[in-house]
Amino acid sequence: MYSRELDGQTLTIAPAGWTYNNTFVLYDKESGTLWYPERGGLKGIQGKYFGRVLTKVSSEDIRWGKWQKKYPESKILK
Repeated sequence: MYSRELDGQTLTIAPAGWTYNNTFVLYDKESGTLWYPERGGLKGIQGKYFGRVLTKVSSEDIRWGKWQKKYPESKILK
C-alpha cells in the first residue's frame, strides 16, 4: 500500500497497462506520471513527478473472517 498524497493533492493511481521486470507499472490520472514500485515506495519514473516517491503506508493482508473478528464493526460495501 502506498500513500496517494503528494504536494497536497490526492492522486488517483491506476494500472498503466504494461509491466516492467514482471511488475505492473502504474500511473496517476491527474498528471500522467508513471510509477514503479521500489524499496521505499512508488517512484515516479516518467512525467511531472519524475524522481518523487509515494511512500509505503502500513497495511495488513488478512482474510475476511479474521478481519471481522478483529474489527466487528466493519461492513462490506456492495
